[in-house]
Amino acid sequence: MKRFFLSLAVLLPMLSTARVQPDVAADSIAQTQKEGWNIGVLPSIAYDADCGFQGGLLANLYDYGSGEQYPEYIHSLYFEAAYTTKHTGIFRFNYDSKYVIPNHRLTIDLAYLRDALCDFYGFNGYQAVYQPLFHHSAYMKNAAGDKVYDPQKMDIAAYRTRAFYKFKRDLVRAAIDWEGPIRRHWHWNVGIGLLGYMCDTVHTAMLNRGKEGDRRLPPQEGLYEKYRKWGILSAEEVRGGWHPYLRVGGSFDSRDQRQGPNSGIYADVFLTYSAAFNAGFGQQADAGYNHLRLNATFRHYVQLYPKWVVLAYRIGVQNTIAGKSPFYQNTYLNTLFMQRVIYEGLGGGNSIRGVLRNRVLANGVGFANIELRCKIVPFDIGRQHFYIGLNPFVDMGMVLQPYDMDALVRQHTDGRYQTVAEAVRASGEEPDDFFRLDANRQSLSPKSKDVFRPHLSAGIGLKIVMNENFCVSADWAKALHAQDGASWTNFYVKMGYLF
Repeated sequence: MKRFFLSLAVLLPMLSTARVQPDVAADSIAQTQKEGWNIGVLPSIAYDADCGFQGGLLANLYDYGSGEQYPEYIHSLYFEAAYTTKHTGIFRFNYDSKYVIPNHRLTIDLAYLRDALCDFYGFNGYQAVYQPLFHHSAYMKNAAGDKVYDPQKMDIAAYRTRAFYKFKRDLVRAAIDWEGPIRRHWHWNVGIGLLGYMCDTVHTAMLNRGKEGDRRLPPQEGLYEKYRKWGILSAEEVRGGWHPYLRVGGSFDSRDQRQGPNSGIYADVFLTYSAAFNAGFGQQADAGYNHLRLNATFRHYVQLYPKWVVLAYRIGVQNTIAGKSPFYQNTYLNTLFMQRVIYEGLGGGNSIRGVLRNRVLANGVGFANIELRCKIVPFDIGRQHFYIGLNPFVDMGMVLQPYDMDALVRQHTDGRYQTVAEAVRASGEEPDDFFRLDANRQSLSPKSKDVFRPHLSAGIGLKIVMNENFCVSADWAKALHAQDGASWTNFYVKMGYLF
């Protein structure tokens, strides 16, 4: 939230001197072509009680050359560097062009992403029970001004730790993607890359540094540790690993422009083969973590009122069709081109806005997004073209290929436990606190109706766009089911449209 307000603090003085275009025709937003280099810069400053103070900068440089191809750019260079006092940060460079190699699009992405509190809510969507009271510490002030627990919002006996649904995940990513023409709107796509995951339990001692009293995280096991104890997660995957990949596929693109299109279709189908190294923290190759994934997406942009109102929707699937993948790669949505910092699995600001991040974790997932994109106010600041937009939206996601968690327990405990329920009870916990068991209360069927129930959310977004390409996006969203965190509204600040 603080990052968004700081962004507005940078933009509002510019808006106050802006020259609004009263002579813009009702059916179009007329703009002169842009030439040469343009830059959009924003500070990246925020504060989080667990992650500390964040400071940094993000910048996007666009080269429009002579301007003949505007709003398409010749070169785009994106830089972001931000770090916090509690060792969470983003360091990223992205390059994109379809002119450096004529008629071929080249994208290069390099990133190091540290996340001291990455979300982990378990497997198979609603089959994993979400307990808000396990990690919510709500306070109220009494007549003396002291902080006390609010009994209406907080069950002291149920509370465990704010980090209960968290684990530590650092990610190193290097990707090169190349697109070439086939005929008219059809293209071939090839990509190579490397994903390096470093996973661990939450470093409580680091997060407690400088805190006192009830602000300190208690020494409690989180769900990530319990999944390992129960045998749902294997010893080879809990620490992360290194995975080179190769990607091939095809795409169809009839959009009128790449960023914020007004009309057209974009569709792709591609395969990604991920290998595994016996290096770093685990023995992923010996564990058989080599796999082949199929991804397909369809995006459609329909002008309801030319240039001003666009109906945009996206449908996508990601399925594992051969081999097996470690859980941390199932939190990642494959894409042909990197446009955002990270593409999390279903739930959160990059997929189902309003739903808890990574809430829908499985071997295969499907998702859909519908947005009504309305350009409200076009204006100029100097020679730069801006517009403010609003877009109400509805998001949806669901499990398509669930985990067989009972089978995982039998495999990872060498048959010591036959079901998840048996392993949970042996640890002194109640299975009903963590899982929606079958009618017999002894097993978890991957075919349960709870697994395939859709996760839904709705919200509205605010966009501030410069020269059709540089976009600051703020989305407010709310889940529609209590198990997805419907008791509060989530807020996201990103760069660019979701799709």
